[in-house]
Amino acid sequence: MQPAPSTRPAPTAKETRRVAGATLIGTSIEWFDFFVYGAAAALVFGKLFFPTANPLTGTLLALSTFGVGFIARPFGGVIFAHFGDRIGRKSMLVLSVVMMGGGTFAVGLLPTYEAIGLAAPIILVLLRIVQGIGLGGEWGAAAVMAVEYAPPNRRGFFGSFPQTGVPAGMLLANLSLLIVSAVLSDEAFLSWGWRIPFLASIVLVVVGIVIRLKVAESPVFEQARSAGKIERQPVIAVLRRQPLNVLRAAGLRFAENSTFYIHTTFVLTYGTIVLGLARSDLLLAVIVSSALGLVSIPFYGWACDRYGRRPVVLWGSVVLLAMSWPYFWALDTRSLFLIVVATVIAVNIGNSAVYAPQPAYFSELFEPEVRYSGASIGAQGASVFAGGLAPVIATALLDATGGWGWIAVYMSAMVLITIVTALLSPDPYLAALKRGEPVRV
Repeated sequence: MQPAPSTRPAPTAKETRRVAGATLIGTSIEWFDFFVYGAAAALVFGKLFFPTANPLTGTLLALSTFGVGFIARPFGGVIFAHFGDRIGRKSMLVLSVVMMGGGTFAVGLLPTYEAIGLAAPIILVLLRIVQGIGLGGEWGAAAVMAVEYAPPNRRGFFGSFPQTGVPAGMLLANLSLLIVSAVLSDEAFLSWGWRIPFLASIVLVVVGIVIRLKVAESPVFEQARSAGKIERQPVIAVLRRQPLNVLRAAGLRFAENSTFYIHTTFVLTYGTIVLGLARSDLLLAVIVSSALGLVSIPFYGWACDRYGRRPVVLWGSVVLLAMSWPYFWALDTRSLFLIVVATVIAVNIGNSAVYAPQPAYFSELFEPEVRYSGASIGAQGASVFAGGLAPVIATALLDATGGWGWIAVYMSAMVLITIVTALLSPDPYLAALKRGEPVRV
């Protein structure tokens, strides 16, 4: 269903750039927090918070706490979406940074199992829930704001800015862990060094809050409010009026969300425990792909403005499908060069193409008064089954079978869900391109 046309004030180029920068910087900070936790869960949390289990089981338990954040994300998406469509996007942008940053800082202060026993993993899970709720609300606000400020023919490009926050945050997170682990001995890193990135993140959080407070409210939301089109129950309204589009938004996320966390989080477990590779080598592969993501995601944002959202998503999905087995072949060679190449192909050529169009694609599927709700529910609902469970499922399959064959099958199945969804979904922007007219939001 294509949203009904709506008029909107035209923001200046300066305002559009300011909003794009604010969504990029704020999202980078939140994903820095998220990925620091993910890397720490794969590398040290099993030993610190679940020391009574064997190494692989302890890591599985630690990654399960990583997955808890994904389970919390839909709740954050629903809660934030309700208020984002009711009172505005800007306030949700600020609140999400506060919750995410506060949770991350608290993890850095948390005593381990050795100090307080079972209370340590319990508190860890609770803090992870706070992080998940904050991040669940973050994406919808940043994505919708960036798109609603963008010119009609550049929504894909400007909408890709909050998406670029993912590799930016991952780059910062893994660089910080790489530096700390390189400077400190393994004993010092395990004892206290892992806490440094968590505690240092508070500086970035303050910067993010200040920047986002300077951003004006979305002109599309202001217009809807002036016209009296604010829904009292936007979440219920979107589920009633556009349930298929919510499911489409979810299905379009499965390919990138599931494979991404295998390529960037599970790989640390498989590489260090099974292959005996150095932690620094694996972090280097992730760092290289993260740095390239600062270019590949905006590129695909530009490409989906030129060729349409669906063709770009399908291209990336086919690449991810083709890499399901070769990626693990490259890992098994233990060649750092081949591991980096395989990671770059999977993440930057495949994953970025599926990920970059999502803010524009999802926004164009929903009406302004329920846009935040529709995009958030679809995106965050998929994150539970696709993203959060992926490292856990991959680790469980590895533990059960002793190899990666079924992990590759699992990845392929996730990608096929997105391919089928894309083939069955409308692309309002592509249809408008063929007619020679813009799709308004």
